[in-house]
Amino acid sequence: MTWSFRRKSKTVVACVSLLVGGMCMAAKGQEQHRPPAVPLVTNDPYFSIWSMADKLTDRPTEHWSQAAQPMTGLIRIDGTVLRWMGTEPRRNGMARVPAMQQSSVEVTPLHTRYTFTAQGVTLKVTFFTPLLPTDLDVMSRPVTYLNWSVNSTDGAPHSVDLMLDVSPVIAVNERAQEVTWGRFHTDGLTALRVGTRDQAYLHQSGDRIRVDWGYFNLALPDGAQGTSELSTNAMAHFAATGALAGEDDLDMPKAVGSSRGEAAHLGVALSLGKVTAAPVERHVLLAYTETYAIEYLGRRMRPYWQRNGMTEAQLLATAEKEYAELDARGVKYDADLVNQMRKAGGDDYAYLASLVFRQTIAAHKLVADVDGVPMLFSKENDSNGCIDTVDVTYPSSPFFLLFNPKLLQAQLEPVMRYAALPRWKFDFAPHDLGTYPLADGQVYGGGELTEDDQMPVEESANLLIMVAALGRSEGNWDFARRFMPELTKWADYLEKKGLDPENQLSTDDFAGHSAHNTNLSIKAIEALGAFAQIAKGVGEQDLAAHYAELVRPMPARWQQMALDGDHYKLAFDQGNTWSQKYNLVWDNLLDLHLFPDSVAKTEWVFYAKHMAQYGLPLDSRKTITKLDWQVWTAALSKDPQQWADLIHRLVVWADTTPSRVPTTDFYDVVSGKQQGFQARSVVGGIFVKALADPAVAAHFRAEWPK
Repeated sequence: MTWSFRRKSKTVVACVSLLVGGMCMAAKGQEQHRPPAVPLVTNDPYFSIWSMADKLTDRPTEHWSQAAQPMTGLIRIDGTVLRWMGTEPRRNGMARVPAMQQSSVEVTPLHTRYTFTAQGVTLKVTFFTPLLPTDLDVMSRPVTYLNWSVNSTDGAPHSVDLMLDVSPVIAVNERAQEVTWGRFHTDGLTALRVGTRDQAYLHQSGDRIRVDWGYFNLALPDGAQGTSELSTNAMAHFAATGALAGEDDLDMPKAVGSSRGEAAHLGVALSLGKVTAAPVERHVLLAYTETYAIEYLGRRMRPYWQRNGMTEAQLLATAEKEYAELDARGVKYDADLVNQMRKAGGDDYAYLASLVFRQTIAAHKLVADVDGVPMLFSKENDSNGCIDTVDVTYPSSPFFLLFNPKLLQAQLEPVMRYAALPRWKFDFAPHDLGTYPLADGQVYGGGELTEDDQMPVEESANLLIMVAALGRSEGNWDFARRFMPELTKWADYLEKKGLDPENQLSTDDFAGHSAHNTNLSIKAIEALGAFAQIAKGVGEQDLAAHYAELVRPMPARWQQMALDGDHYKLAFDQGNTWSQKYNLVWDNLLDLHLFPDSVAKTEWVFYAKHMAQYGLPLDSRKTITKLDWQVWTAALSKDPQQWADLIHRLVVWADTTPSRVPTTDFYDVVSGKQQGFQARSVVGGIFVKALADPAVAAHFRAEWPK
């Protein structure tokens, strides 16, 4: 059984009333969940297309950055043309094209399914991206499958044809850029493709930009009974006849929009013949190939799927041959994952996990180094565009520790190699490796030049915690052993600076500098305990004993410094303040048990009094919050009602937020509005509850590659 947006009526009034003084938030009965945005094509930061509306026909499909990348879908039923995706096409004298009735949308970890009805016909549209974290070859393929299933529901046969039209804007960053287009045939497929004329690989970096090198491919299987066309007339031809004329426009290069007219669209049409009650299926492949995907310390790196010389034609042919097998694997994976998430945290938790699964992976690019070593680079979507940011990897790490720790190592590998170079001269860890897709050295704060606006305690502690978690999960400390000089230096820094941090930034830098930050202090304490485990793991017993002894009294000192009556402060020197102490989650995850359970219990009694409609504020300063940190905070509670209450508020927020963007992790708990950030990988932090569940974690551990 896959997770659907439909769920049985339930009531949580009792527990919510107890926690918030009478505020009642019953679960939505037989209604569907409404995602903030629906993932369609979710492969990497550049190939990431969403529907940011209730219905797939309400607005054009868009890149995560909200730039339009229109894909338009039409259907012809007994000669009547209707629309199942995108807004109404107004070109070449076409008559009005009304929308089909959308009856449902369902998001599972790997699939998005829409259902439409019209004129006695049901159309099911499925987007499937096989982001299987235990299969790096498949996960790294920049391919999404689009499948249609059509059947008659009124007992009569209907003549049905389908069409997909893709705008060439999908291959540019600016509409003024000129593109070329063409077609080729490979084993079992005809592929239409479009790309910029200049093909300037890796020539730009930034945040809200789109890729403008490489090629978008729309691949039509030979057995699909389809026609294709590269022109601006394809939709008009389809509306008139139900097929495409095959009249390719050869006037190129041409800008996406120019005085010479618009560049050619990519169109495919599929004839389904007379459709009866038995479903008729067709599918196409959507792919984006970049040639070079990342620049790391001056050298260009190819996508992981290309590491052994696979060509683009081979990629598409292999993806087509494996479609049926992969989809079966994907359906099974969806059902299993949702079942495990439900076991770990209930129905609401399973929904959130389904909502953010693809987003977590799609905010990364998997490439191979010259020796084939995998490197997974994150992009700070909508928060500054940095690449391989340490305090972005940290919140997402539960996802990778749960599903495949080799992917966490692939994120740590490039940053640890960089930190070991002479050019990194500081006694603390770096923040980032540059601006995506150029990982040529830190750009945040003082970069490599000064300590200004760095995150010394934050990033040093993050890396120590993650390296320890990696070693423990794999039972192998080889990675830590390679970088012991750097890890030891950072532990020494935290020994001096961690317990009572100076005025500096933390991962919550959007809230500003914070001296004597108690939650940051917790992170430093946990990191010192983690380093004792690292030292023991690599066989440095004296070093391990030193740090184990050093860290032991720190939690008691922390409690004395942070206690403020019935809770603990935001900062050691600020009374009448409070904050979420989400970093405490590692105390149990790493089996450190440095802090007594009473700390989390005390905090949760206090948190329950400060809940807002859409969750728990990050701290006492504002009503802003973070989605990932709230789940970490919820995971600290041993009271099932407290967990259920906060997670339910997050689901209500996701269902009702007015900010229709790929799930933001930064919003206001009163208005529900996004405050910044979207489509980021940090939402992978949601999986911390599953990681903390021994049975669920063991289940996924059994699936890791041997």
